[in-house]
Amino acid sequence: MGDAHPETERVGTKGRGASIIPVNSSGEVLLFLRDNNRAIPYPDCWDLLGGTVEPNETPRECILRELLEEVEIALDSPKLFDVYDMEDRLEFTFWKQVDFDARTLKLNEGQRLRWFSEGEIEALPSNAIAFNFRSVILDFFRKRPWRTPDSC
Repeated sequence: MGDAHPETERVGTKGRGASIIPVNSSGEVLLFLRDNNRAIPYPDCWDLLGGTVEPNETPRECILRELLEEVEIALDSPKLFDVYDMEDRLEFTFWKQVDFDARTLKLNEGQRLRWFSEGEIEALPSNAIAFNFRSVILDFFRKRPWRTPDSC
């Protein structure tokens, strides 16, 4: 990506998205089940929390805003995991190690939240996870950033 900071760089006319992979101490990732509404993309599919980066907003600011909107959580210091050049967007994927009961979170968008192990993600059909995030999540499990010494 050259000398530009990855959170501010644009690629052509593609939009920018920001997502987060919450991971718990058991190494499970948190996903939410999208609404079963045929008017939205990927109805009734599992998805990462996040959304579209607004004009004049950094991806980090976006993910913090989206977490407040979607599950009413204020996280400090999410770490940038990677930037994915998707067909329709540049996706900034963050992660944060957290331990909370998904059943007690207030979900404002979607049907429910659930923790998934690597094996459970691998067992899901490829079309069960929205926005091509299955490969991103499997990449996250492969690299295991929460187990590196500088992940604290």
